[in-house]
Amino acid sequence: MLDLSSGLAAGYNADASMPAASTIKIAIMVEVFKRLERGDFALDFRVGLRASDKDDGSGDLCDAAIGSMYSVSDLLSRMIDVSDNTAANMLIRLVGRQNINRDMYRLGLHHTHLTNYIRTQGWAVRTELRSSPADMVRLLQLMAERRLVDEWSSNEMVAILEDDQFNTLLPQPLPDYVAVAHKTGSLFDTLNDVGIVYADGAPYVIAVMTTALPSRDIGRAFIHSLSRTVYRGELRLAAWRTAHGLASFDIGTAHVPNAPDVRYWDNAATEGTGGL
Repeated sequence: MLDLSSGLAAGYNADASMPAASTIKIAIMVEVFKRLERGDFALDFRVGLRASDKDDGSGDLCDAAIGSMYSVSDLLSRMIDVSDNTAANMLIRLVGRQNINRDMYRLGLHHTHLTNYIRTQGWAVRTELRSSPADMVRLLQLMAERRLVDEWSSNEMVAILEDDQFNTLLPQPLPDYVAVAHKTGSLFDTLNDVGIVYADGAPYVIAVMTTALPSRDIGRAFIHSLSRTVYRGELRLAAWRTAHGLASFDIGTAHVPNAPDVRYWDNAATEGTGGL
C-alpha cells in the first residue's frame, strides 16, 4: 500500500501543521467511537442542541430549535456526510475537546488539535483547527488496517466516510465504481481532501491539504491532478505484482513473497494494535 501525503502551499510540507478545516471531523469521529467502545454511551444516545453549539458555516442544524434532540448516530452522519458544523460541536461537547487532542497525540498525530469549537466566522478558524497531511495519513492508515479503536469501529467509520456527499475533489477524476472513504475540508483559501481509495487490487491512503490559495480553483486542479496520477500509479503497481507472482490482498492463501504494500496492510498481526 502506498503511504502518500501531499501538501500544496509555499513553505509547507507533509509534516507541517496546516488549517484542517472539516478534515478535523475525522478526529472527532474517532473519539466518539472510542467512547462508544468503552461503553460511555450508545449510538442511539440522544444529545440536546444548545445555542452555543450553533455554527452556520456548513449544515442546517444551526436552524433547528434549541433543545432539539439528536442521536449520536445521526450527529455522526451529519458531521461527516454533509459536514454539519453544529453536529460536530455537539459531539465535541459530548466527548470533550481535550480528550480529542490527547488521544490524537497518543496516536502519534502531533499536529492535529482543536483549540476551540468550530467557529467559522473570522480568521481564527485557520489556527484553531489544525492538522497535517502526514497526520491524516497516519489516522486513515490505522482505520484502513481495522486497528483504529477496534475492528468494528474502524469498519463503521469507513462506512460513514464512504457516504460523504462532497465528491468533487479526490473522487472526481476516478472511475465511478471506485469506492472512496474520505472527508473534505474547505475555507476561503483552503481545500483539503483525505481518504482511503479502494482501487481494485491496489487500495491506498491519500491526504492532500492546500492553503494560502490565491484561488480555490488552483487547489481543486492540483487535487484532481494528484488523485489521478496516484490512482494510475497504484494500478500499475498492482499489475507489476501480478506479473511477478507477488501476493495481492488474499494474505495467507498463497506461499509467495508479499509486496511491500501488502505488508503495509497486513502489519497489524506483527505490530500490535497500534490504536486507541
